[in-house]
Amino acid sequence: MLFFDYFCTKIFSWCRIMNNFADTLIAWYEANGRELPWRETKDPYRIWISEIILQQTRVAQGYDYYERFVRRFPDVFSLAEAEEDEVMKYWQGLGYYSRARNLHAAAKSVAESGAFPTDYKGVLALKGVGEYTAAAICSFAYDMPYAVVDGNVYRILSRWLGIDTPIDSTEGKKLFAEAADELLDKHRPALYNQAIMDFGALQCVPSSPDCSCCPLAESCVALQQGRVGELPVKLHKTKVSNRFFNYIYVRTRTHTFIRKREGNDIWRNLYEPPLIETGKDLSDKDEELFRKVEELLGKAEGLSVRTIKKGVKHVLSHRVIFANFYEVILPKEDSRLEGYLKVSIEDLYKFAVPNLVSRFFSLILEPNNQKM
Repeated sequence: MLFFDYFCTKIFSWCRIMNNFADTLIAWYEANGRELPWRETKDPYRIWISEIILQQTRVAQGYDYYERFVRRFPDVFSLAEAEEDEVMKYWQGLGYYSRARNLHAAAKSVAESGAFPTDYKGVLALKGVGEYTAAAICSFAYDMPYAVVDGNVYRILSRWLGIDTPIDSTEGKKLFAEAADELLDKHRPALYNQAIMDFGALQCVPSSPDCSCCPLAESCVALQQGRVGELPVKLHKTKVSNRFFNYIYVRTRTHTFIRKREGNDIWRNLYEPPLIETGKDLSDKDEELFRKVEELLGKAEGLSVRTIKKGVKHVLSHRVIFANFYEVILPKEDSRLEGYLKVSIEDLYKFAVPNLVSRFFSLILEPNNQKM
């Protein structure tokens, strides 16, 4: 096994590795763990919802979303029966919208089978569920001995054990999976997994952890070697690209125009107003931008363009969007835009939109709200 071989070469004793690790974490958790609604249930559906929400989302942000989501969709059948647009609306603001689409698709497959899967293989087969989420659901709902391995666990184990193998390498993934499995308290898997996750979120944090009050300080290799800030090691850095969006809010008296984003780009199946994406920033090139607006809308008589906001920066995980916001007023009530849905301005709130578009709408519909 990689884990055993690794520590044999590092001249660590097996007993030292296993010494009271689980007991220490659980004792810390019982004194410091967070009280969260999904920890008060054994319902695999609700645990699943919480785990999907908490992917790429902080607990503080995900808490209210979870409460609203399970209030509207209290079981897998109500979620399966819902329209995707409504599911996306309840997800609006959480980002990583493929999670919501996968959740909805998985709910439909579970509803067709008649019940939520009760074994690891069945849970892992759900769309959007990986090894970490399957382990979490099976341990929390069914007390099955599966160790969770997420960013918190990578960080704790790499520091405590002094592992400098990159966590995003094939060898590193196998090594940490074996280490997590060996250290798991198999008699109390749910309690242990909750403990190690909270320990990483509250105690062994990514930057400047307070090691002076850490219960694992005496046995932490990274602390002894002065390498806490260096671990865990990651090989690959996320490549970030810039994109330039110019949103046009088209007003025709009491109506405006939106359409659903399609394809495999960001924010798929969310709604947005007319968009002109450019290869460069047009913040200081109004004439060029206005020509593009005319190409999009046609040279309608009486067409006017008003600048709402320029240079809005919106940061995503793999890209940074620089956005400009404009308003165009069409004088004719019967105006139409091909490929767009004409909706009452009063009904805009019913449609799921990206956060960036929501910010734009707030500037248009609440003119006194000019700070972003």
